[in-house]
Amino acid sequence: MNNENIATFATSILQPVTLGPVTLPTPVIKAATSEGRSPEGKVTQALIDFHRGFIEGGVGMTTLAYCAISKEGFAAPGEILMIRENISGLKKFTEAMHEAGGLASAQLGHAGPVANKKITGVQSIAPSKFFNLTSLQTCREVTIKEMNKIVEQFADAAEVAADAGFDAVELHFGHLYLVSAFFSPWINKRKDQYGGSIENRTRFAKEILLKVKERVGNRLAIIIKLSMDDGIKGSIWLDESTETARILDETGAVDAFELTMGSSVSKQMFLFRGETDIDGMAKTQKGIMKLGVKWFGKKILGQYPYQDLYMLESARQFLPVVKNSKLILLGGINNLEHIIKAKEQGFPFVAMGRALLREPAIVNKMKINPKAQGLCIHCNKCMFSVFFTTNCVFTKDYATSSQEALL
Repeated sequence: MNNENIATFATSILQPVTLGPVTLPTPVIKAATSEGRSPEGKVTQALIDFHRGFIEGGVGMTTLAYCAISKEGFAAPGEILMIRENISGLKKFTEAMHEAGGLASAQLGHAGPVANKKITGVQSIAPSKFFNLTSLQTCREVTIKEMNKIVEQFADAAEVAADAGFDAVELHFGHLYLVSAFFSPWINKRKDQYGGSIENRTRFAKEILLKVKERVGNRLAIIIKLSMDDGIKGSIWLDESTETARILDETGAVDAFELTMGSSVSKQMFLFRGETDIDGMAKTQKGIMKLGVKWFGKKILGQYPYQDLYMLESARQFLPVVKNSKLILLGGINNLEHIIKAKEQGFPFVAMGRALLREPAIVNKMKINPKAQGLCIHCNKCMFSVFFTTNCVFTKDYATSSQEALL
């Protein structure tokens, strides 16, 4: 195959794809990876440069993560606060992505049991009283009054995203963050209309989704990040996550589901797979927490071997269930062959995380050479860089510009 035929072949795979009211230049989405480049909760030039690198490298849409709907919803330091006060910087962000030729999505969430009082200043909340072994903190049960407020905060955040020019919002209903925790019988012990059956445990998510749709209409695409399985005994598994997807899909308000695995509460390596760098993780902690990571880290985080396309088999279970929405495949996607297989299996989009941290221009690399392999070795040293500024340790952090907030 000569160079011209190679380029034609790659273009046929990496062609524009429609997602709700928008069209992505390529089917590759930069998955949300908390960036840590917003020390004041606002957009910075460093954050813009970080994401623009992915768009210039051929990604169709990049996901701004993690955007907390309230100060109480922060999950880690240096995250965006998605409120109207910050809209000027958010507009600069979307304008930069559009100028670079791609689209921008904003991941909206409330950390719930994943939140840490050291970051938020308040006690964390969960569907029921819950002790988070990772943070060694007890979460209190969220009240219905608070839940109603959170529904409005999700809608407010989505409206801010739309007004700021974002092309999509990703509602974070995964990884045992607040909404996902409602799906989990391990955490959700409620006896009211939000506990018990999977229909009840999906009710909060449905209320958020419908309020967001009511507020933004067709101004942008609505994506739901949904955990298929979190690797925790008695928690989320396919028999119920597929039912959750069906319930939400039937509303007609979802444009796509990005299917994920694992949690940020326990067994975190179930999401990442591959090496578990305990020494690296311990260096991010202090005092008793540092010792705890060294002594019990592998037991808490878990150890799971890496393989290409490791979420595909579970994600396939959603194909006959989801009728109105498209599906985005995540997990172990490192080359054009993986994208082709995803498309053949019924997934019009793929999301990439670690591979893009290693090579922001990997999509353009595929266009030049469809047989090119990604350089990411799944060492997971980028995993704990979330406590600072997320980046691959084997390449310089190319977002070296100002961390000063753009007002």
